[in-house]
Amino acid sequence: MRTIFYILSALIISLLLNGCGSTGTAINALRPTEDTAPSVFESTTSYINLPVKIKVQDIENKLNLSLNGLIYEDTNIEEDDISIKVWKQMPIKLKSVNGKIQVLLPLKAEVQYRIGTEALGIKMYDIRKYTFNGTVTLLSDIALTNWQMRTKTEFQSLDFKESPTVMVAGKNIPITYIIKPAISLFRKDIEKSLDESISKSMDFKSNVLNALEKVATPFEMDAIYESWLRIVPIELYTTEAVLHKDLVNLEMGLKCNIQTYIGKKPATVFDKNAIVLKPVKKMPSSTTANIAAVSTYKDASRVLTKNFAGQEFGSGGKKVIVKNVEIWHKDKKLIIALTMEGSIKGQIYLSGFPQYNAQTNEIFFDQLDYVLDTKSKLARTANWLASGFILEKIRKNCRYSITENLDDAKTTIKGFMTNYKPMPGVVVNGELKNFSFEKLQLTNSAIIAFLQVQGRLDISIDGLE
Repeated sequence: MRTIFYILSALIISLLLNGCGSTGTAINALRPTEDTAPSVFESTTSYINLPVKIKVQDIENKLNLSLNGLIYEDTNIEEDDISIKVWKQMPIKLKSVNGKIQVLLPLKAEVQYRIGTEALGIKMYDIRKYTFNGTVTLLSDIALTNWQMRTKTEFQSLDFKESPTVMVAGKNIPITYIIKPAISLFRKDIEKSLDESISKSMDFKSNVLNALEKVATPFEMDAIYESWLRIVPIELYTTEAVLHKDLVNLEMGLKCNIQTYIGKKPATVFDKNAIVLKPVKKMPSSTTANIAAVSTYKDASRVLTKNFAGQEFGSGGKKVIVKNVEIWHKDKKLIIALTMEGSIKGQIYLSGFPQYNAQTNEIFFDQLDYVLDTKSKLARTANWLASGFILEKIRKNCRYSITENLDDAKTTIKGFMTNYKPMPGVVVNGELKNFSFEKLQLTNSAIIAFLQVQGRLDISIDGLE
């Protein structure tokens, strides 16, 4: 009898203590493991404007380097009684004139003119030698063909520094009538020589590809979150070259993939040999890309812990307080670990799919529920905690704003698009607008909110090295 009394007393005391919540029942649910597989990021196809601006001065410098000394020679006097040698005497000058390049070529010419006849096998010739200085004026149309600047140059005039004459019987006799036929002989050759020199000196393929290689080098957007932006070139387009105000303008467009990575710096993906220059009439004017707002699980855990501060969850006389929240990734879901005190002590685990509210910039959890092992433990020890009412109250606290993360992402990408200089002569500028939510992606360390961005991205290539 006394034994039964002791047993009943112990049971009553135990029930009273549990009912008052003064002693918590320990629960040891099985902790779900974390995913360790590498994160895979999707990319978007985008178009980037590549306006190439080449100064006429740069063409002039290149031309003077490639065209020096003797630029034309015809030593066969037997064919037409004239032999000619032409030298560039001073640096060539170029300037823009009505959408064409005007070429001023100072030259010195040496002309040998044969006078006489041949009869009965006897040659009776007198060879006269004349030298004159002058400036040839030419006009060049500009085009772009297979990476090279092409010009079509036409002879305009020859201005003599001094009118060519010859001394006859003590008098200077003008010999323009002799020189003019000579000019007609070498003008085509000078036109050809200039066009070939410009084409040779203006093969800027290496310049553009070197610039693209720099652009394709992954750019660190945020050192704290280790987020990287990578541009993968696919195709390159170009319109016709246009001369305006001493600048040759080439509107180029790059079709590429713009990718975001988290973690270690990704490798550069660029194959010079695979880039083909394709002619088009008009370039796409806008750029579509994805940028990433990164929220680490550590940061999310801190925010959610703060959300639960000072709140009790319970039913009747049984209550718990969430002291700490921890988040990680498993099987495309997020695991939320709640460390509790009160009527129940220990950790319980929930899982759910993260969702995004575009109006509030908040991440919340859809279909948030206890993991199977936690459900099993609660069914035996604290079925009241597993009720839909308490779970709904817990779910309401499992949300947090990523406005700050989004603002950081926008600020970072705008910094990349404001006079960013990956190499000398290459400047990146742009304008972003129309930010819209695209998707959420889970990695091993963070939740990434991808935003689709409409805007314009220009990569200017100035000058020729």
